[in-house]
Amino acid sequence: MLHEQQMYDRILGYAREQDDIRAVILNGSRANPDRRPDPFNDFDIVYLVRDVASYKDRPLNTEYGEALFGDMLVYERTDEGELFNDHFPEFVCYLMQFADGNRIDLTIADIKNYHGYCFDDRLSVVLLDKDGVLPALPPPNESTHYITPPTQQLFFECRTEFWWVAPYVSKGLWRGQLLFAHKHLDVIRDMLLQMLKWYAGALHGFARTVGKQGDKLADLLPADIWKAYLSTFPRCTEEEMWQALFDMGALFTEVSRRVAEAFTLSIEDDYDRRVTAFLQYTHDLPRDAATLDFTI
Repeated sequence: MLHEQQMYDRILGYAREQDDIRAVILNGSRANPDRRPDPFNDFDIVYLVRDVASYKDRPLNTEYGEALFGDMLVYERTDEGELFNDHFPEFVCYLMQFADGNRIDLTIADIKNYHGYCFDDRLSVVLLDKDGVLPALPPPNESTHYITPPTQQLFFECRTEFWWVAPYVSKGLWRGQLLFAHKHLDVIRDMLLQMLKWYAGALHGFARTVGKQGDKLADLLPADIWKAYLSTFPRCTEEEMWQALFDMGALFTEVSRRVAEAFTLSIEDDYDRRVTAFLQYTHDLPRDAATLDFTI
């Protein structure tokens, strides 16, 4: 496996050889001065060039990737494609996974559009600036990835989304549509995760990150809350998904209450009680029912 410095040497060596590449920026985790050494961290690289159009049809996987870094395990182009209807004429983007474990997410963009690549993420470092046109960047830090405290409106919208989508889960389970139910279980889990982030911020302050999927919450939340959160990841069976739905509702209610107290927010709705009752009604409803007779 090419070591980190060897990768930088080759990334910058190629850039220095190509007259059209005027600057190189490093974004993301490897720009983080506080990161733990991790061989799986991507190299998030931006080549700033004079003419993006000239790169649109180049076979970068052989011309650049394999020639410099060895055996390409898999790569994809994400600025143009049919699968997700991608069309971004202002840049070129190759995501390259090499067989030795290194991974480069390479963006090629116009030098005139440097601002976003420098400032959208505070984890940004200028590696090369041939013309001295890029601004001096502040020392990199994780501040653009910090938890942000809730406003009353955000808190309300998070709660509403959770309880609005929860009946989709129960409806899918009643019908026996496990994949439909599972998809919507993931939606409400996103809202639960957001509420847990706010709670972590209330406990420890907001100058911290929780990881892309909240993995760092394991060290920030009380042990019983974290254990309860992990219990909401079921296998795709009716029994386990019903249990996960009710567990998520109970945990969301409890954490919502704690967040509201911590930030002096109001809970003016009665969603927790009313929607939970509807979920229980759906759970108990016979499969041959033709109509609903729910009252509360």
